[in-house]
Amino acid sequence: MSSAPQSHDLALPAKKSRSIGAAIALFFAAPLVAEFLLGNLPITFLGALIVLAPLYGGGALLIRETVRRSGRGWPSIFVLGMAYAILEEAITTQSLFNPDYLHLHLGLLQPAYIPALGIGAWWTLWMLNVHPVWSIAVSIALIEAAVPNRAATPWLGRIGYIATCVLFAIGIAGSTAIGYRQDHFLASTTQLVSSVVVIAILTAGAFLLPRNVARRQAGWAPNPWIAGVLALTAGSAALLTPKSWGWGAVAVLLALDLSMFFAVLIWSRRWSLLHKLALAAGAALAYAWHAFIETPAVGQVDPGLRVGNAIFALAAIWLIWLGAKRNAHPPAIERITSTSSVS
Repeated sequence: MSSAPQSHDLALPAKKSRSIGAAIALFFAAPLVAEFLLGNLPITFLGALIVLAPLYGGGALLIRETVRRSGRGWPSIFVLGMAYAILEEAITTQSLFNPDYLHLHLGLLQPAYIPALGIGAWWTLWMLNVHPVWSIAVSIALIEAAVPNRAATPWLGRIGYIATCVLFAIGIAGSTAIGYRQDHFLASTTQLVSSVVVIAILTAGAFLLPRNVARRQAGWAPNPWIAGVLALTAGSAALLTPKSWGWGAVAVLLALDLSMFFAVLIWSRRWSLLHKLALAAGAALAYAWHAFIETPAVGQVDPGLRVGNAIFALAAIWLIWLGAKRNAHPPAIERITSTSSVS
């Protein structure tokens, strides 16, 4: 081929590319990764998916569908994931501004507190890691790997897309109402307006990123196992960095972020869906093992809790195995779409 194909030329016909099953899987995978695989909520709180799925799952699915419909790729997903993080933590839960979130006495804003902004630099940066990486990107990558023929194409038609928007709006409204009823905290007008502005800038920026797909470059790329171990190591290091280090913790997170950013930027022009799965797998497994030493936000630490942690860890391993099996022999569409540096 003498020239790089355009992203919209790669899409399968609409009826063949749609996958309601994959969309439903992502709708539930996002909250399960974000809260249960992490160990923040015990398995006995699975009923909370009624609220969490429209928020997390609706957000992840909406981001994924919007990006794939526009012919863009992972850079846009990550930027929209950052916008999602601000929306959830600054507008919905308002944890970025609340000095005693839900009266849990967690001291989230104390490490590296910035009085002029009324935020904690550590907590804000941590949320800008947790949501774009785990809640959004990892969930999307794991489900896309399970359907490699449709990894770069939309899964929903117009009605499904509209329904996702409605569910996401319901999730935002429900989570906001529940949080305010429990806490009665309300950020200042300046903080809320500033957050909306940041969300708007990030959202616009996501669609200013390149649309075209670049040709896959020749050269060395790490074995998928190396990419996975790198993600596992970086994710584990981030999870183990004590917030009590304050600005030191901020420095560690920034160093990890920059290291992963440049590694992916350099290598991603030479890798496939299997490499992307490996990155997601490493990050997911970091959550999975750390859950066993995590103290949940609700409930008690008992054998039942650890049984639940094991169940979620095994479910993640099964999903990783499924994606690896289906990508062992990449289908034709994957060989084409993998030419994108980060699509």
